[in-house]
Amino acid sequence: MPGIAKVFSEVAGPGRIRHAGGPGSLTFAEWDTTTSARVKDLRSLLAAAGVALEEPPDIWVALWIKFLFVVPLGGLGAVARAPVGVVRSQPGTRALLTAGMGEIRDLGLARRIGFPDEIVDLTLGFVDQQPPAGRSSLQRDIAAGKPSELDAWSGAVHRLGRETGVPTPVNTFVYSTLQPQEQRARGQLSF
Repeated sequence: MPGIAKVFSEVAGPGRIRHAGGPGSLTFAEWDTTTSARVKDLRSLLAAAGVALEEPPDIWVALWIKFLFVVPLGGLGAVARAPVGVVRSQPGTRALLTAGMGEIRDLGLARRIGFPDEIVDLTLGFVDQQPPAGRSSLQRDIAAGKPSELDAWSGAVHRLGRETGVPTPVNTFVYSTLQPQEQRARGQLSF
C-alpha cells in the first residue's frame, strides 16, 4: 500500500528506532485511493496500539504533500548543514525553501495532483511547527558519509522537471551540489 510516515526518527541500533521529537503519524490507503477491508483492519490494529493515523481523501495528494515538505527541507538542510530551525529562520534559506516547495507544487500540478491552493504556505506553517533541532534522514546520512535518498528526493524532482518542462532550479542545485557526496558514499567517486 502507498503510505506516509510523518516522524523525525533515526536508527538507534539493530531493531531500535529513536523518535527524535514532534508529532508522528501514519497515512496509507490502497493504490486506487480506496479504503479496502485490509486498510480498515490495519488501521484498527494500529489505532489499538496507540499509533496516530491520518485518513487522506486522496493518498496521492498526501504523498505529494509529504514530497513537497521533505525534499526541499532535507536537501537545503544538507547543503547548509543546518537543522530545521536554522533553515526556516534565515531569510535566504527560507526563500530557497519556499521556492523549492513551489517547484514541487508546479510539478504536481503538471501531473494533475489536486493540491490545496495555499499548499506552499500551509507546508511552511507545518515546517514552523517542527522541532528546531530536527534533521532529515537525508541530512544525517550525507553528514555521516552514508548513502542517502538524494536520488529519490532531489534527483526525482530534477528528472520530473526535465520530463514535464517545469523549471526546478532550486531542487536541481541541491541535487547537483550534494551528488558528489552521494557518489563518494556509494563508492563511485573518491576524494
